[in-house]
Amino acid sequence: MAIYQLVRKLSLNPEEVEKLTTAYESALTKLQLSNRDDPITTIIAERIIEAAKTGVRDSDELCTMAIKDLRVP
Repeated sequence: MAIYQLVRKLSLNPEEVEKLTTAYESALTKLQLSNRDDPITTIIAERIIEAAKTGVRDSDELCTMAIKDLRVP
């Protein structure tokens, strides 16, 4: 639920919120995180929001940026 709490604090239109939440859900799936209360989910959400603040709006790119360096080989 981390992304949903964080996006409420931002001035985003519905389309932007959808892209961020899509990136978040995709990142959790790729990292096989099913527990939404896991602290790493907050880190992922924060990374997505930080990337979005730089102008990135593509959900795939946001996902990739969020999970960079988090994957275990």
